[in-house]
Amino acid sequence: MKILLIGAGNMGGAMLAGLGEYEVTVVESWEPRRRELARLYPDIRLLDSIPSLEGYVVLLAIKPQSLDALETEGEAQALISILAGTPLARLREKIAAKAYIRAMPNIAALKRKAVTSVTGDVSFKEEALSILSSIGKAIWLESEKQLDIATGIGGSAPAWMALVAEALADGAVNLGLPRAVSYEYVAALMDGMGALLEEEHPALLKDKVMSPGGTTAAGYAALEKGRVRDSFIEAMEACYRRSLELGK
Repeated sequence: MKILLIGAGNMGGAMLAGLGEYEVTVVESWEPRRRELARLYPDIRLLDSIPSLEGYVVLLAIKPQSLDALETEGEAQALISILAGTPLARLREKIAAKAYIRAMPNIAALKRKAVTSVTGDVSFKEEALSILSSIGKAIWLESEKQLDIATGIGGSAPAWMALVAEALADGAVNLGLPRAVSYEYVAALMDGMGALLEEEHPALLKDKVMSPGGTTAAGYAALEKGRVRDSFIEAMEACYRRSLELGK
């Protein structure tokens, strides 16, 4: 399977790291980035303009606002778009392909631990899941509405988790723990909790850690006082609304 990656910025570049098993051609118009990619991936083919799409599975990783200016020739085997808020109908108008897929990965693709939301034409479902599973876990959703909702928890939440990680480290530093040690704790904490959450409900994990009148309960009460739970729910709602706005 031949993949044509159009755009190799932050997310496109992160995905490229996990696509080694495929024959990949990369289109990147910015020369300094092409030089960097040539150094990092000496075996891939690099172009500064888009070739005919015939015979390719196109992985579209440009900025959503750049779609209008995109010019292509030929019909792709399939199009997998990671453009936030860009509906399938808009993609069908702009690019010729036999099948259309919307996907929303996250930056953990750099470590092949992304969680990617996927929806679109069922005819290309298995192939899309296989390609996107090369960078982590791919989850098929039944509609674009579900994908727009999942954009928050799958695509944007890594930034929110980074905020939590930084805040936890800042709290420890404020009390006297060295910053480097604090970040080491936080990184290991995030990794361990991910493994636990694959097997157990978060409420049950919380109850196992939080004993009556203990340190965890005291900290949990402080978080509830700060409306942390409400803030995350509101963040999801704001992300969903913004995704719909981008699609108009």
